[in-house]
Amino acid sequence: MRTIRNVFSVSLAVVCVCVVFFAASCGKKEDKWAGAQQQAEQMAKAKEKAKDEGTAPVVQKGGSFNKFFPPAQDGYERIASQEKEGFTEYKLKKDGKEVAMLAINDLAANPAAAEKFKNSTKMIGGFPAVDQGSTATAVLVAGKYQVKVLSRDPSFSKADREAWLAKFNLSGLAAMK
Repeated sequence: MRTIRNVFSVSLAVVCVCVVFFAASCGKKEDKWAGAQQQAEQMAKAKEKAKDEGTAPVVQKGGSFNKFFPPAQDGYERIASQEKEGFTEYKLKKDGKEVAMLAINDLAANPAAAEKFKNSTKMIGGFPAVDQGSTATAVLVAGKYQVKVLSRDPSFSKADREAWLAKFNLSGLAAMK
């Protein structure tokens, strides 16, 4: 009888410890994403309010950006990666290896994202350009569209990023309504 009580006590203790660890790990994940969830909800509310008031910014459909991306060339392969409202992204591969990401983002819903270009002294294709960390270079087109190239491999240099940005049809994008 005593052995059964000991086994029951040990089993109960193990279950309690497992429940405590499980609860603690769930709480951390919730905290990690709480800020992002709150920001997404605030943006959704702001968009809905602007829509109701008739002041919502017009955000381009992602597919409308496809024609402004440079074609595959010089041994590079261009692969569609992601397309959603206001955003289109392609992977750039060479010899089967992903070396860069090419993206166009409509900043109409997030005009503050254009602030980083205000003090730019570099121009690419006639548009202000900035480096974002050591692996990304971007240009701001028509004050509304961010065109970005991100290195995904050390072999794809800053000069490569700038050369690929110049290959985009930036003037065509600037004329887009």
